[in-house]
Amino acid sequence: MFGRKKDDGLDIPGRIHARPVRKPGPIVAAVIVAIFVAMLAHGMVTNPNFDWPTVWKYLFNEHVLEGIKWTLLLTVYAMVLATALAIVLAVMRKSANPVLRWVSWFFIWFFRGTPVYTQLVFWGLFAVLVPKLALGIPFGPEFFSINTQDVLNATLATVLGLGLNEAAYLSEIVRAGIEAVDPGQSEAAQALGMPRSMIMRRVILPQAMRIIVPPTGNETIGMLKTTSLALAVPFTLELQFATNAIANRIYKTIPLLIVACIWYLLITSVLMVIQARLEKHYGKGFDSRPLVGKRPSGDKGHTSADPETKQKVDKVNQVMMAGLNA
Repeated sequence: MFGRKKDDGLDIPGRIHARPVRKPGPIVAAVIVAIFVAMLAHGMVTNPNFDWPTVWKYLFNEHVLEGIKWTLLLTVYAMVLATALAIVLAVMRKSANPVLRWVSWFFIWFFRGTPVYTQLVFWGLFAVLVPKLALGIPFGPEFFSINTQDVLNATLATVLGLGLNEAAYLSEIVRAGIEAVDPGQSEAAQALGMPRSMIMRRVILPQAMRIIVPPTGNETIGMLKTTSLALAVPFTLELQFATNAIANRIYKTIPLLIVACIWYLLITSVLMVIQARLEKHYGKGFDSRPLVGKRPSGDKGHTSADPETKQKVDKVNQVMMAGLNA
């Protein structure tokens, strides 16, 4: 009955306000973790083997910055290709045509079942396997042909290798998002006379984005780091190869690895912020809200996404639904 009274918007006669039990465990754990973090930071700063002067010297090196540019370009190009293809594959998996369903399944099975490094090596050797690309009648005369090496350079081969591999994973994410949408939404759109293509573009996909965006953000961050495997093509302009080349020249591997880690962490942090903004945008309308009336009192300055406010709203809604059911 003692302690600060917490107003959660529920008017319960004779309510008991109990004093919370003290739990020293989390405080002790936090102190121990803080000590280990301080020891780790002290060791990194004072250990001469990290060679921080060399790290700061090459952090903004022109070859490193050029590697960052190509890493970002590869990530963007591969994700654009993967996203477009993933939507097509997900729609094919949901198609009534068995041929489309099996083609989509085979694509996903093959590219998820083989290592991305192996796929990149294959695309690097594609010009050896298929020396000439031709256009003509199937099993008949050719109208136009061109050497594969003139078309499939290292950059395009890397984008294709990364994009096709990523599309197999993204397609399953897109399919899960589409299946999470209430079937009643599609039925209502069909009742309005909307064609299937418009239903998918205007009704299903916008609602599925709330499910699709979080794992797609994770896949984008993973793609950023997967570009370091582009050497298998070979592609020698991305960040990891640039830092390795400098390290091999000056015989200092650890400082240049730290340079690469710093830039990867910085870019990943920016991508995480963008992902959070997208999740907030597509999550509009799905927050906890009171069934009627205004928010519970004491929520000024808090949004419905705050855990405390969400808990209060859920309590109010549960009491209201219990009263209605009674």
